Amino acid sequence: MRLDDFDYALPQELIAQYPPAERGASRLLHLDGKTGTLSDRQFRDIVDLVAPGDVVVLNDTRVIRARLAGRKKTGGRVEVMVERVLGDGEVLAQIGANHPTRVGSTLVLADAVEATVLGREREFFRLRFEGCDDALALLERHGVVPLPMYITHAAGEADAERYQTVYAREPGAVAAPTAGLHFDDTLLQRLRERGVSVVFLTLHVGAGTFQPVRAQDISRHELHGEWYDVPQATVDAIHRARAGGGRVLAAGTTTLRALESAAAGGALKSGRDETRLFILPGYRFRVVERLLTNFHLPRSTLLMLVSAFGGMDNTRRAYRHAIERRYRFYSYGDAMLIERQ
Repeated sequence: MRLDDFDYALPQELIAQYPPAERGASRLLHLDGKTGTLSDRQFRDIVDLVAPGDVVVLNDTRVIRARLAGRKKTGGRVEVMVERVLGDGEVLAQIGANHPTRVGSTLVLADAVEATVLGREREFFRLRFEGCDDALALLERHGVVPLPMYITHAAGEADAERYQTVYAREPGAVAAPTAGLHFDDTLLQRLRERGVSVVFLTLHVGAGTFQPVRAQDISRHELHGEWYDVPQATVDAIHRARAGGGRVLAAGTTTLRALESAAAGGALKSGRDETRLFILPGYRFRVVERLLTNFHLPRSTLLMLVSAFGGMDNTRRAYRHAIERRYRFYSYGDAMLIERQ
């Protein structure tokens, strides 16, 4: 497989710049990977598409205000995009600047914070916020919500609320698990009333998830590590569902990657770890039978994962259908529910 196998042309006007007025008001394209059947639905129909005894797994990571604008002490402008909070006032971050950033230099961020460049780890820099022992609190005060590059407006307070799931609890992500943005509290309660188990795990989405794939031979691409935590309660709920004939629905590619990583040894196990799992067509899924996901960028690792789950031909046809029917794409866009091929 080559990178060009995962390309498609998307009209610019189909890239959603804002979320719908209400959560749950999006459209839902239902793809049966076994038969290739496509159905146009509304997102709230998802309650009718699950059965009592099923389990829905959600990623409760919380997006941090990871973007900081500033300058070097020498005067040049910089933009810092935090990748991961390390503790003791230190972070890993990408630094955008007109000239290379040197180890040992000082940045002045948000006209309020001095950061020392301690070292470099591949494309990331290790920074220390001076006089700070709580980087998360500092980012909450001075940072900006890190909207994806294809959203053209500056992040505002409305984005701070809508680019976050209603169940976000564990701070650490630099991008939202966007499939979860469609759920509101009422919809989650309706799932529970239907007899569906709603459970959680945490995977802190990193910027590496969206790193462009540059090699035509996609097997040469490496994903950055992302931290995840699968609780025992979630593992138990999945085992109960399966024992009773229920199915496992992962809300989002991040949820799916965490579950499949936790089952890499064969059986699903609870615990915390780093995952670099790169799912391509031909991957054998162990845990997830249904995937809820948004529409993804062409030539992206996320589109490759979806193609592995639903089948390459099915996925191509589904995306053509979505474009023809004017679905809204990407983070603030519409959703797909995919039955595994």
